[in-house]
Order: sequence, then structure tokens, then C-alpha cells
Amino acid sequence: MQGRCPWAGEDPLYQAYHDTEWGRPQRDGAVLFEMLILEGFQSGLSWITILRKREGFRRVFQGFDADVLAGWTEVDVAFALQDPGIVRHRGKVEALVKNARAYLAMGGAEAFASYVWAQVNGVPLQRNASSMAEVPGQTEISQRFSKDLKRAGFGFCGPTTVYAFMQAAGLVNDHLTSCPCHAEVMRLG
Repeated sequence: MQGRCPWAGEDPLYQAYHDTEWGRPQRDGAVLFEMLILEGFQSGLSWITILRKREGFRRVFQGFDADVLAGWTEVDVAFALQDPGIVRHRGKVEALVKNARAYLAMGGAEAFASYVWAQVNGVPLQRNASSMAEVPGQTEISQRFSKDLKRAGFGFCGPTTVYAFMQAAGLVNDHLTSCPCHAEVMRLG
């Protein structure tokens, strides 16, 4: 795709993610839960690392089934940390269990989706950046959202991680205006 956002680089996996997933408004609460977890695992790493391991994450974390994950014990965490198919970071795996419990305490998929989209009043924010230098790493909304998630019991959800989640889940359209996806995503809002 000519003119795509430069962060997609030359890797076909990254380009496909950019062209077909990133920034498209996602309203399925279970998918949003997976996306938030994966953004937390990305913290301190490159997103391509997470994309390359996404199927491993899905396998090890049993399809991101919050009912299953909320019941994980230290034995389950230790077992997951042995699998090279994921990013093996104890704090992030323990946060996954904590996040599954917080997600269920919120009421599960439908309630989580409503909660997430309420952060932007149900409508994706439309940005008009012409260069990557104009795209923020976090915003007032992501700072507030992050604090609220933490109060609700979530972990590994700082304001930068939350903003990356908002971008990926289509709560904000941060495709550059020169990218063909910008107009496409704007219509999806």
C-alpha cells in the first residue's frame, strides 16, 4: 500500500496488521481485553515482537478466556513462563491474571466494551497528523483512562500503553493523513 504510515516498515506481518487491523474501531469486549493485554506485554518491546508471538499468546493464554485466566494459580503462571511462544515476563503474566479478574469484576465483555468506548463518548477521536512527530505518546484521556483502569484493578496499563491500546482499538484514528487508511478508518467511526 503506497503511502502507509511509516511505522509499518517493510515486514509483511507488520504491514498486514497496519492495513487490516490497527486503528479500526473494535467494539467486541473480549477482543478489546486481548488487545489491552497484548499492549501491556509490548511495554518496553517492539510491537513486531508481540505480533510474531500473538498466536503463542493465544495458545498459552487459552484464547484470552478471562474466566479461565482469572482462576490461574502460581503453578499456571510458572508453567506459562516456561513457554517460548510468549514474552516470558513474570510481572506481565501476573498482571494478566489480575486483569482477567478486574475484567470479570467489571461485568465481562459487554460491560468492558461499554466502559472502554465511554472514554471517548462512543465515537473515535479523529486526529489529522501529517507526520509521526505529531502523533503523541499519550494524552490527557489516556492518562485519565490509565488511572481509572488501575483503580479498577488492572495492571501494566500506564498512559503510554493505554494510548497505544486506544490507537490499535480504533478509539483514536492516528493513521497519518497521507496514509490511505486514514480516510478509510474515518468512515468506519
